[in-house]
Amino acid sequence: GDPKVPVLYKVERTHTGKSFSVRSVEAIQHGKPIFTCQASFQLSQGSPVQHQFTMPAVPLPEELLTQEELIQKFLQNPNLAERYRKHLNKIEAKDVPIDIKPVNPPDIFRSEPQEPKQLFWVRARGYIGETDMKVHCCVAAYISDYAFLGTALLPHQQYRVKFMVSLDHTMWFHAPFRADHWMLYECESPWAGGCRGLVQGRLWRRDGVLAVTCAQEGVIRVEQTPNQSKL
Repeated sequence: GDPKVPVLYKVERTHTGKSFSVRSVEAIQHGKPIFTCQASFQLSQGSPVQHQFTMPAVPLPEELLTQEELIQKFLQNPNLAERYRKHLNKIEAKDVPIDIKPVNPPDIFRSEPQEPKQLFWVRARGYIGETDMKVHCCVAAYISDYAFLGTALLPHQQYRVKFMVSLDHTMWFHAPFRADHWMLYECESPWAGGCRGLVQGRLWRRDGVLAVTCAQEGVIRVEQTPNQSKL
């Protein structure tokens, strides 16, 4: 999309029921759709059928360094290769409105395969407050896309990425939360292949309640290095 051009939103009432409703939204610029969304809504209902996974046991956010502090720690290393220094400076230059504290920061200096899992403490920067829950859901949608698809690259760091973009992004909201409070973002990639990668994520409130579940599929194209014979 073009941020300088107004967006026309076309909303279709796909289904309206007593408990559930569905709306289909199409965002249009220059007469062409640039984004499609299907949103489902439910009236709040109680049920004895309840369960959830258990939140991973991890250090609290107060015990961890922010992403900016980790980058500065790496940059202070006089033996840091110039290409890594440029890469870290590029990350640092991005103005991301999210506070991030990696629990298990990937080793960007290794090309060996790493497990396709990541854990972050995340929250929106600034104060949002006790406002409409839909505002917090919108902010969480933005947060959930950060570094999400990159989880699928952790076992394949020997390749240089040429092109990577999301194909679709799905979210399920389970419980109320504050996007400006620390939440644990648990990301994992169960599969990649055919120039595509699949990632799944869970946003946990720090009291252990599963607030949001996410899933995303994206295109991943890399520069394939030729296999060299060891004979």
